Amino acid sequence: MRLIPGTLRGRVTLVAAVGAAGVLVICLGVLFVTLDRQLWSALDSGLDSRAGDLAAAVRAGDLAELSEDPIAQLYAPDGRLIGGSASVQGRLLTPHEVQEVRGAVRTTRSVTLGPGEGRVSARLLFQRVTPGDRVLAVGVSAEPVHAARDRLALVLFVAAPPLVGLLALAARAVVRTALRPVGALTREASEISSLEAERRLPEVPGDDEIARLARTLNGMLARLQVAAERERAFVDDASHELRTPIAVLRGELELALAAAGGDREVLHSLRAAAGEADRLSRLAEDLLLLARARAGSLIVRTEPVDLLDLGAAEADRLGSLYGLRTEVSGDPVVVEADPDRLSQILANLAANSAAAGARTIRIEIRDGRDAVTLRVADDGPGFPPRLLTAAFARFTRGDDARGRSTSGAGLGLSIVRAVVTAHRGTVTADNGEPLGGAVVTVRLPHAP
Repeated sequence: MRLIPGTLRGRVTLVAAVGAAGVLVICLGVLFVTLDRQLWSALDSGLDSRAGDLAAAVRAGDLAELSEDPIAQLYAPDGRLIGGSASVQGRLLTPHEVQEVRGAVRTTRSVTLGPGEGRVSARLLFQRVTPGDRVLAVGVSAEPVHAARDRLALVLFVAAPPLVGLLALAARAVVRTALRPVGALTREASEISSLEAERRLPEVPGDDEIARLARTLNGMLARLQVAAERERAFVDDASHELRTPIAVLRGELELALAAAGGDREVLHSLRAAAGEADRLSRLAEDLLLLARARAGSLIVRTEPVDLLDLGAAEADRLGSLYGLRTEVSGDPVVVEADPDRLSQILANLAANSAAAGARTIRIEIRDGRDAVTLRVADDGPGFPPRLLTAAFARFTRGDDARGRSTSGAGLGLSIVRAVVTAHRGTVTADNGEPLGGAVVTVRLPHAP
């Protein structure tokens, strides 16, 4: 069982509640001690007044008041009992205690009273009375004080838990109010994506730590936006600049191939160079498309498209292009989309399946209540588990090689996501049915 909460709000509430409970217990303890002293002080004040009256009567030789007092006795200097209250059974002081009395002495002890009362707790005052150096013992019942102390302790004991609970609730409410801006910042930050570079966190009023944190984070987001815009501009410009030299390189290679004659080694080298030039050309086009997609300027020309017809047409072309056995099934459904971009989605997914070693791909179109589903599955090894969450990131590939490879640059699925996003759709990657390999599911909105 976890005793310490995992959240900052819970920990601060716990500390505040424990601190408040500790302060409350100390305050209640001080209150109890203070009231207890006041009760005993009031009892002693009354006892002093009675003792003074009885001492005056004894000095005047009137011992009758001793017998009428509830608790009082007079002793000779040798400890002999001279007189006292009729209700007191036995002696209040022993002979030795009488001889030991010097000044005024207060004590609390049990006293036996007359029939029907038994032993009671009494507050006693012993003092010397002149003339004769006699000792006067005067007492008063302390039972009312003990009863008041017990009631006070009971009230404090019963009141303490609800007060601690109220303090904990108050501390929780205060902490919740203080940390409410943090919750708003957290929710807003979790909703900001890389496609919303201009979005900012809500401003927090005031000049406390949370307000300064919000301003700092917004400043960081602004700097990240500038860096991202520079990156997109660089990729866009680099892609534009690469297109011309790559086109020239391809033209020169084609001329060299035409003039190479029958030299096999030269032809092999030129064909390899031409293939790399084609790869560079595709990479430049892909980077340009992604740069436009991130900038929100990817052009999508929509028109009514029958997905089932498009899938059947592309399946025949892609099957012969990549050596795949293709299957198409589903519902004849029309969407408003760019047919060229949808063909690009199917081509990239087929190329990805072929590069992974698949032999069969299946294209399924389903007309759902909320969206139109285009699912492309293959019988290959599927996505590695570590790549499932990052399958659509740029330059993500199934192997760790970063050098030259025929498997592509790792931009195919990134382009798929960019095109789907431009169509206001979503795309997910998974493994499993129907063919046991990779499964990419595209969801597009219905046609108006």
